Amino acid sequence: MMGACGSNMDLAMFSQIAEITNCLYLSSAAAVKGERIRSLGITHIINLTLEIPNLQMPNLESIQIHIDDSPNARLGLYFDRCADKIHQVDRKGGKTLVHCVAGVSRSASICLAYLMKYQRLTLEQAYRHVKRRRSVIHPNVGFWRQLVDYERRLFGRNTVKMVQSSIGWVPDIYYQETKHMVWMPRNSSRFGY
Repeated sequence: MMGACGSNMDLAMFSQIAEITNCLYLSSAAAVKGERIRSLGITHIINLTLEIPNLQMPNLESIQIHIDDSPNARLGLYFDRCADKIHQVDRKGGKTLVHCVAGVSRSASICLAYLMKYQRLTLEQAYRHVKRRRSVIHPNVGFWRQLVDYERRLFGRNTVKMVQSSIGWVPDIYYQETKHMVWMPRNSSRFGY
């Protein structure tokens, strides 16, 4: 996730609730507090964690999808279900908050799927939009593969593809970020760590 060199802005972002659209919000679990949920008018929560219980409040509907933040987890099975739910809530005048533990991978992937299906954004457009609203998003490589497949299913083409990099397969959108990265062993005595 974030190393010891993470900026204060990134740390603050973990406790914020980002407005993705007028009906869709994205956050970490730590940001899910009753008074904040009420003040934003959130009526529904999609909880994508294994271990964090749903927030219990009057007039708040919560669903929990028990899924791990692992490249092998089959999050794609829930893209349509979650996107459809967010859309239905919006049509009834409600607002949905999607969260996982950090608000970086699982929940961001669901937001990307919704933006593709109902806002008709390409995967690249959806990623750039969500990244502007919540700079810490970073879906894992397995979720990217599933999002690439989902985009192809929805639109018949892809705007993001998986490419080989110095750290393994990554979406080409990450390639510029990883191009100059080099893997370094953690306990390298050469550097006095």
